[in-house]
Amino acid sequence: MKQEKEVVIHIDNKPYKTSSPALTGAAIRLLPESAIGSDRDLFLVVPGPQDDKKMGNDESVAIENGMHFYSAPTNINPGK
Repeated sequence: MKQEKEVVIHIDNKPYKTSSPALTGAAIRLLPESAIGSDRDLFLVVPGPQDDKKMGNDESVAIENGMHFYSAPTNINPGK
């Protein structure tokens, strides 16, 4: 039986360990001690010139060691 290896991903610049080969946006939101609420969007950092990828709750991503995710307010009101 293959042993699942543990990898480290980063959410809002903090490391989190997981042995899951893939996670949904909803599962990633639950990793921090204080879960990321629905008032924040979750993004996967995409290296290079492309835009970072907004993660839907039901969207699954293959997890690789060193991946970075961040959250940002869903509603941004410039100048307020």
